[in-house]
Amino acid sequence: MSASRLKVRVAACALALAAPFMISATDPLANFDERLLFVHNRERAALDLPPLQWNAALERTAQRWADYLAQTGRFEHAPENMFEPQGENLWAGTKGYYAPEQMVDAWAREKRYFRPGAFPDNSTTGRMEDVGHYTQLIWRATLQVGCAHAVSKEEDILVCRYAEAGNYLGEEPF
Repeated sequence: MSASRLKVRVAACALALAAPFMISATDPLANFDERLLFVHNRERAALDLPPLQWNAALERTAQRWADYLAQTGRFEHAPENMFEPQGENLWAGTKGYYAPEQMVDAWAREKRYFRPGAFPDNSTTGRMEDVGHYTQLIWRATLQVGCAHAVSKEEDILVCRYAEAGNYLGEEPF
């Protein structure tokens, strides 16, 4: 293969990889689920954990809760369903300011406080709240995720639901 032909192929591959991000420059929520899944799986790949798969049923339950939070102005976890437990991460920030990757990255940044060990004793600060989003994101038994976005008067809200749920007392995340 000639050098010029190789350059064309490399440029075409680069353009194909950049396309979702170029689209997101004009619409911050374009390819929302794909972008969220990518960031989740980037964190899991760094630990050699299996990738998550998108789950439409989890997305629907996340959307109901995100809409509720946006309508009520509350910011709290959904009541736990004892018969079908789901993990849940919540995020809220200035309306229209954050891309989906930045939303999930807020949870991933908790890894700076993470130390190996059984949950909840895996925070260097001694506070489970400082690593709980991150540990749910990387929980070894979690294989599915579904997320949803809603907008309140002042904030964007992201709710992600996970199956199998994580953060079980006495268990190690991975």
